[in-house]
Amino acid sequence: MFDEVIVFGAGAIGSTFGALLSLRTNVILIGRDQHVNAIRKDGLQLANDVTGTFHVHADTELQHISERALLLLTTKAHEAQDTLNQLQKLLREDTVVLVLQNGLDNEVRIKQQISNHEVLRGITDIAAEFLTPGQIRFWRNRTTVEDSPSAIKIQSLFQSAGLETEVSKNFREDKWRKLVINCIVNPLTAILQARNNEIITETLKPVREAIIRECLAVAAMEGVTLDINIDECDAKIKDYHNFSSMSQDLIKGNSTEIDFLNGKIVELGDLHQISTPVNTTLIRLVKFLEG
Repeated sequence: MFDEVIVFGAGAIGSTFGALLSLRTNVILIGRDQHVNAIRKDGLQLANDVTGTFHVHADTELQHISERALLLLTTKAHEAQDTLNQLQKLLREDTVVLVLQNGLDNEVRIKQQISNHEVLRGITDIAAEFLTPGQIRFWRNRTTVEDSPSAIKIQSLFQSAGLETEVSKNFREDKWRKLVINCIVNPLTAILQARNNEIITETLKPVREAIIRECLAVAAMEGVTLDINIDECDAKIKDYHNFSSMSQDLIKGNSTEIDFLNGKIVELGDLHQISTPVNTTLIRLVKFLEG
């Protein structure tokens, strides 16, 4: 088991994991000033599927990493490498890094950057909203971790804290399934400022189908065959009643992860000479809203 869990990038998802894991082990949340100050003053408050106040250690900078620590990297995908530049001097030989982000193959670049450490990738279907500093609303769901020497220990710790977790031996396919859902949900909800389940309408069905079609064509050229269809995607998205992370980013005036989601489909489509006009259009619309 891990003696310490450090959540680096404690936004909505990171704070949710940190709060629940604090019931089982020592947790340190590294986040932004206002969020950290609120947690220090009144505790971290979760609402919805778990309601309560969690008194977790929070800071804006990480000063030290203890032995047998698990580092959850929950920053935005575009912030990951800058984050690791800050962390490299602190990482110990026995530090395990779990990359818990949106996007495709984020962990590949990170593994290259810190090749002497164990780096795993995880994906989560947990939905979370950042309400105000110190207050998070979340919906339970499954987290999947790639198979590795430390995966079973992570699964055991997470499950003991009430986080449904599985270790996958077919993680590449799991990543692509998650990417397809994200390519539908994030840009459409961000552009329309709608909750995730609100985009499941007949009016938008041809758009959702076109996104899936382009994603599957690119995935096939990457050697990944997905048996996923519009009905399966819609059924999954209907269970999400939150505002997506991309929608929340635009509301706050932050940069989004569009380049790591639909942008990855377009990038790989260009590589394989596959046309991706719908994903390209979504990127341009989100970029306009970012500006």
